[in-house]
Amino acid sequence: MRWWDIDPVLELEHELFPEDAWSAGMFWSELAQARGPKATRRYVVAEDPTGRLVGYAGLAAAGDLADVQTIAAARDQWGTGLGARLLTDLLRAATAFECAEVLLEVRVDNTRAQKLYERFGFESIGFRRGYYQPGNVDALVMRLADPATSLPPTDQDAVRSETHG
Repeated sequence: MRWWDIDPVLELEHELFPEDAWSAGMFWSELAQARGPKATRRYVVAEDPTGRLVGYAGLAAAGDLADVQTIAAARDQWGTGLGARLLTDLLRAATAFECAEVLLEVRVDNTRAQKLYERFGFESIGFRRGYYQPGNVDALVMRLADPATSLPPTDQDAVRSETHG
C-alpha cells in the first residue's frame, strides 16, 4: 500500500465497516511505519484486472509478536479466495519479521472472517468487550502460533504489495 492507495482504501473501508471505519490519519500513521530498514508494518492492496482496488490488509510486528491490524475484501470478491491470499501475504510478512505468533481481533458477528482464520490455524483465546465502537460490539481474540507452519506451499499472489525494507 502506498499513499495514493489511501483514498480508494478509505472508500472500501467505509463501505465495509461503516460504524468503525479507520480514518485517513490512521492509515497514514501505519504507512509511516511500513518503509525503511526499521519498518514494523506490512500493508498490501489487491486490485482486479481493471486496476480497481478490491482488498487490502495490514500487519504490525513488535518483537516476536505480530498483529493483524486490518484485512478487507470487497463484497464482490467474497468467496474468490482473496481474503486467504491477503492473509497468506501477512503471514509471510510475520515470518519475515521473525514473529513466533500472530494475534488478531475479529468482530464476534463476523463468522465469515472467523472461518477464514480458523482454516489457517488461528484459535480463539478470549474476548474484548465493546472493542468495536461506536457500536459496542465485542471482539473475539484469536492467536496463531508459528505462522510459518500455516502457510500454503504455493500461492497465487493477487496482491500488489509495497514491501518493508
